[in-house]
Amino acid sequence: MKWLILGIWLASILFAHFRGRVRLSLSRQLLDHSVLLAPINAFMVLCSRVPTTPYLPSREIAALQVLDDNWEVIRDEALKMAELRRIKAAERHDDIGFNSFFKNGWKRFYLKWYDARHPSAEELCPRTVGILKGLPTIKAAMFAELPPGSKLNRHRDPFSGSLRYHLGLATPNDDGCHIIVDGETYSWRDGESVVFDETYVHEAHNKTDANRIILFCDVERPLKWRWAEAFNRWFGRVVMSAASSPNDGGDKTGAINKLTHAHWVIDQKRKQFKAWNRTVYKLTKAALITLVIIGFLIL
Repeated sequence: MKWLILGIWLASILFAHFRGRVRLSLSRQLLDHSVLLAPINAFMVLCSRVPTTPYLPSREIAALQVLDDNWEVIRDEALKMAELRRIKAAERHDDIGFNSFFKNGWKRFYLKWYDARHPSAEELCPRTVGILKGLPTIKAAMFAELPPGSKLNRHRDPFSGSLRYHLGLATPNDDGCHIIVDGETYSWRDGESVVFDETYVHEAHNKTDANRIILFCDVERPLKWRWAEAFNRWFGRVVMSAASSPNDGGDKTGAINKLTHAHWVIDQKRKQFKAWNRTVYKLTKAALITLVIIGFLIL
């Protein structure tokens, strides 16, 4: 049985690695955080009721039209948050899903995160939150800012039970501000939206002199069978909700992010070790993973 489990896990990692045209190096893929959910991700992709291409037509998910139709209402509240400087990086290193993005200028203000409440968003952005409450397939939502000169390095997100939706609110309206998903480029425009599969390798750049603010949503992936969708919702409720990060002290912090300060302290030590000797760091990381696998096989 353990060999079967290990085989399924490794096959799922390779499935994710080879399904796109653009790939991380195999060594990075094997060490990437997405490997933890590789079997679940493969299941979600194979059960998908919508195309599994890097970009999808937004009409594949009818509920998104409501957001498109109300983009100016949403934009006005986003601009208010930007003026108040509420779209910002996490202040206490308690956003494990996006901590690595902040160092390159990316910022966010949460509107919704699975089953975790954000009273700050309900108070400050009542119209946008009200619209989102009427769309249960929207599992997470935030205002996301990419200032001039900022970027997101190549990466793949760890969970394929959702699809990513971006709605341009206040953008440079310029091709210099864009996202690249599996080698295909999309430039944000005010009032226009795009849907893509964030488990493909992607990166983003703002090479203009203007700020970019979008509505950023995770949308439940439509699956072929009800039991599969029920599993996806359960997983989101139990696991993904635990990664909730607050806008301020009155918002819920998920169990995972309650541990992220300790994680951040350890990560600083990891970075120091990596800076000291990159080769030794890689060998040590590979050795630790090998020991875990050997331990699993022995058990």
